[in-house]
Amino acid sequence: MKKITKDLLKDLKSLVGPFPKFYPKNLPEYPSDLFIEWLNIAIEEGVHEPHAMTLSTVNEKGAPDARVLILKDVSRNRWYFATSATSRKGEQLKRNPNVALTFYWSEIGRQVRIRGVTSEMSADASAKDFLERSDEARAVALIEYQSKELIKRQTLDDALSKIKKLVKGAPDTVSANWKLYSVAADEVEFWQADSERKHVRVQYQRNDEHWGHRLLWP
Repeated sequence: MKKITKDLLKDLKSLVGPFPKFYPKNLPEYPSDLFIEWLNIAIEEGVHEPHAMTLSTVNEKGAPDARVLILKDVSRNRWYFATSATSRKGEQLKRNPNVALTFYWSEIGRQVRIRGVTSEMSADASAKDFLERSDEARAVALIEYQSKELIKRQTLDDALSKIKKLVKGAPDTVSANWKLYSVAADEVEFWQADSERKHVRVQYQRNDEHWGHRLLWP
């Protein structure tokens, strides 16, 4: 007899470890510096797709929405991602630029949560990002129907076949709707898991151009 979902979930292990230690002493002034340090550790430890992040936005009714995207870059307290301005998330960003980003690296028991405000980068920066994408990714984006209803799968295959020919013949073609966004952080929290549940949490908060940090209870 199959177990019910509650029992299946109860039997799953979580936060088993071992995890790396995180000593919140001599922390860097800026959260982006600590993030880059943690990102490099995640890469070194073989975390699967460490650049994958959850982008959370708010729709026109005030309801939260979330999806996984790829981190494009990090600079001084700014995180970058790209998407079509006509996609659902693109439309949501036009109405409300406040977002949250979440990274979770389960292999090392680390999570980073970022809250901030998005802004569009220049057309040149967006075009450069678009042209750095794979041929397949550019072709799909050039169809310009992201988040729209798809009646038949064959319609996608037909459209993609035509666009791939365009991309091959004119490789410098750029989608006018493709936008590179930056997230200027206001708050960043670093969470290190502990098998005994004595998690270490450090929260950075911005006050104008200055940053402070504090420890939080698990």
